[in-house]
Amino acid sequence: MQDAKEEIKSRLAVEDVVGQYVELKRAGRNLKGHSPWGVDKTPSFMVSPEKGIWHDFSANKGGDIFTFIMEVEGIDFKEALEKLAAQAGVDLTKYRGGDPAVSKKKARAREALQLAAKYYQACLVRNRAVCEYVFYRRNLNRSTVAEFKIGYAPAGGKTLVEVLGKRGFTEAELDAAGLLNRFKGDMFRDRMTVPFFDTTGGIIGFTARVINQGEPKYLNTPETLLFNKSKFIFGLYQAKEAIRRDGFVVIVEGNMDVISSHQAGVKEAVATSGTAMTEHHLKALSNLTSDIRLAYDGDAAGVRATERAIMMAGDLGLDLTVISDYHGAKDPDELIQKDPKLWQQAVNDRIPAVDWLLRKYEENLNLRLAPDKRKYSDVALKLLSYVKDEVERASYEEKVAKKLGVPTDILRDKGDRLHQKLEQSAHKKYLKKPKTEIKSDQLQKLENSLLALKLYGGITKTDIPIAIPDDDTRLAELELVFNHDHEHTANSDYEKEAAELLSRYNSALKRQKISALSAKLASLDENDEEYINVLKEIDRVQHDD
Repeated sequence: MQDAKEEIKSRLAVEDVVGQYVELKRAGRNLKGHSPWGVDKTPSFMVSPEKGIWHDFSANKGGDIFTFIMEVEGIDFKEALEKLAAQAGVDLTKYRGGDPAVSKKKARAREALQLAAKYYQACLVRNRAVCEYVFYRRNLNRSTVAEFKIGYAPAGGKTLVEVLGKRGFTEAELDAAGLLNRFKGDMFRDRMTVPFFDTTGGIIGFTARVINQGEPKYLNTPETLLFNKSKFIFGLYQAKEAIRRDGFVVIVEGNMDVISSHQAGVKEAVATSGTAMTEHHLKALSNLTSDIRLAYDGDAAGVRATERAIMMAGDLGLDLTVISDYHGAKDPDELIQKDPKLWQQAVNDRIPAVDWLLRKYEENLNLRLAPDKRKYSDVALKLLSYVKDEVERASYEEKVAKKLGVPTDILRDKGDRLHQKLEQSAHKKYLKKPKTEIKSDQLQKLENSLLALKLYGGITKTDIPIAIPDDDTRLAELELVFNHDHEHTANSDYEKEAAELLSRYNSALKRQKISALSAKLASLDENDEEYINVLKEIDRVQHDD
């Protein structure tokens, strides 16, 4: 696809692509604006039209038009390629390799799904009883119905099969699109239909709700060449612009919660569509914002889901909060039917996820009893082990200790015993997390600065042992970094700055290696041969100058 990339780049200027998301102003030969991720107070986003690259100094991201679309839209390279190809008017079929039969099957599936959506929409308009259900019982307005392309699948056994058959679609093609049941009839019958959109607006499947009585209440498209339920986020196509603009996302449980929320003005709502939240879901959303707000039920399932989310969010550096005050309603949809303003208020009045979970634990235990105090401390310490920030974790430890009526040191000692396999003092230093956790983006920023000095600062005395990249886009980005970082630095200071940066880089790299090895050590059995090898490797790294 390299030829396709170059063709798209030749047709689309980086400032035009970025300019759709960021307001840019001229700054010498470059353009400048605020970060689309909302992490800067003063403009720190730079674009070089001459070199076709961008760099966000506050978020420490950069690259060409493809990496920008991937980051800002939260999509993978293939989706970014297709989006920019459509914008540039480039026919990707001329450049595609791989299996032509699979590509054709996917294209036919997409076409069948688009036609099915139009057919379902037409059926909705023609059925008065269904219109009454959608517009009056569900209280959806015409704008929402149009935005989500809501329709109606007729009750007939092969109505859609016959309609699309007349358009030249075979049974095998409809089956590949997920439109057939096991009897080769229509998958969806007598149901309100809502399409599943991919991040570029293409239809990849449906969810369908029963109109009258029947089971299951919701029926979803099965796994197909186009639809993967473990990666799909319902409503993201409609929500991503609002998420970028307002800097947060609301994760609700049901698809109708999403639709009602959008109609109520909270357009940042999405759902994982009938499947548990995965790390892939969180990573995709973290490309758009770090402010994740969960609108889960307060039952046992909601507690478990929130706990899983905290475990995953800790490693991604996300700010996880919970929307909990539904004013007596059972879910967001019911609250919105009661009063849309109450839902808007609930979204703003969220509380930190850890606080919410701790309260839920307290509700189910009697903290005046010693056994329940033990249970509470066990679950609380397990939860707090996923809080990465040391100051935040220490604050929670003090709260829990006060709640239990014990000194904080006792609670922390119990935490050490619970989360370390070895109690020998000689080994504890290897199992504890380093006091300063070095994130990969911090190392990347140091590496960028060192490479920029090495390439464009004329460094000769300081040996910088980082390989020079051979990618033209990366080299151009590093030049932008150099010009930005050293706009007011005298040439004579480059060597001194390089030496200081290298010292910080080596220290950070060492701490990161020890942290990774310590995590690996904690997962091994003391009697394993690999355990001894990892222990020796930690010792070697610690004493390596």
